[in-house]
Amino acid sequence: MTVAYVVLAILLSAMLVLSARGKLTKDEKVVQSLSAANVPLSWYPPLAVVEIVGAAGLIVGIFVGPLGVAAAIGVSLYFLGAVIAHLRAGDTKGVAAPAPILLFAVITLVLRILSL
Repeated sequence: MTVAYVVLAILLSAMLVLSARGKLTKDEKVVQSLSAANVPLSWYPPLAVVEIVGAAGLIVGIFVGPLGVAAAIGVSLYFLGAVIAHLRAGDTKGVAAPAPILLFAVITLVLRILSL
């Protein structure tokens, strides 16, 4: 396992927890961003749960390789969906939030696969 993967997994997990917190507390910036992507308020708690589970999977995946791969795939797909939702809604400015996290998740996935 590489040190780079461990560092990225921890950082990505922290980003996911902060993102989930924003959804659960209905932070004004989060609400504006998700509203622009036509995401209903009722979806915030389930989306936050998915992010928290992804964060936990990445952390446990440091020790259990296949779980780390699965978690990184899930997080990558989650943020790919976020990018697509913003684009479908015509919110090109809103892509600025999930796109870098998507890239970060894909890099984490590649590093985890290479470290198996």
